[in-house]
Amino acid sequence: MQLGLIGLGKMGGNMRERIRRAGHQVIGYDRNPDLTDVKDLAELVEKLDAPRTIWVMVPAGTATQVVIDELKDLLSPGDTVVDGGNSRWTDDEKHAAELGVKGIGFVDAGVSGGVWGLENGYALMVGGDKEHVDRLQPIFHALKPDGPYGYVHAGRVGAGHFSKMVHNGIEYAMMQAYAEGWELLEKANSVDNVREIFRSWQEGTVIRSWLLDLAVNALDEDEHLDELRGYAEDSGEGRWTVEAAIDNAVPLPAITASLFARFASRQDDSPQMKMIAALRNQFGGHAVEKKG
Repeated sequence: MQLGLIGLGKMGGNMRERIRRAGHQVIGYDRNPDLTDVKDLAELVEKLDAPRTIWVMVPAGTATQVVIDELKDLLSPGDTVVDGGNSRWTDDEKHAAELGVKGIGFVDAGVSGGVWGLENGYALMVGGDKEHVDRLQPIFHALKPDGPYGYVHAGRVGAGHFSKMVHNGIEYAMMQAYAEGWELLEKANSVDNVREIFRSWQEGTVIRSWLLDLAVNALDEDEHLDELRGYAEDSGEGRWTVEAAIDNAVPLPAITASLFARFASRQDDSPQMKMIAALRNQFGGHAVEKKG
């Protein structure tokens, strides 16, 4: 299958490589001339055979809207656009309507996998009409992990990004729990091998997970996280999850508390946020702030 891919950063670049490894043709565009295959979006569209499929991997909000606006004028009826960034689900409904006027299909894809996705595969949560989603199955199959899991057609337009938003809200709460446990172990006078305690939990316990594995990776690199400042950003999806919970009258005490803990990290050098920062760097390549 042939695919145009816009945005070749940490995730987009690895996705291009994984799809190519599966035998598909990917023509990528990025503003960085060292990464791009074409000089602009017009050339990207020109090089694709109709009906075209273009996957967008740029930051949510204004950047995505600018790309959608340009593609709307370049593409033809029967083409399909996939937004694989972290857009808010309400933007998906808007983009689907804007493109639909021109006869262009729209699919939203929540993508999880971070910097590890090239080798491990990407979990995909997809929203859109069945006819558009079905057409993209070869690409979804190339990106997803091996085996029966890692892909779901979650529902109509917006369902993919809504699912990914909830996924990230759960991620916030899980990371916060590991961070709180780590800080308590570090403070206890009787405990002198916190890193190996975390490592021992990797097998046979009910709290084993990939996040736990990544926590051990981080502790192997910096046993007491002394090199990190206790500061952790929030990507926005945690906030959206809490807002959606309020709109739907669904109690989310753990996820809400984990979001507020991120805010607390910006006031003082929080030990818990060292672990949160380390985990975000491990799974997503997110920047960390070093002391000094």
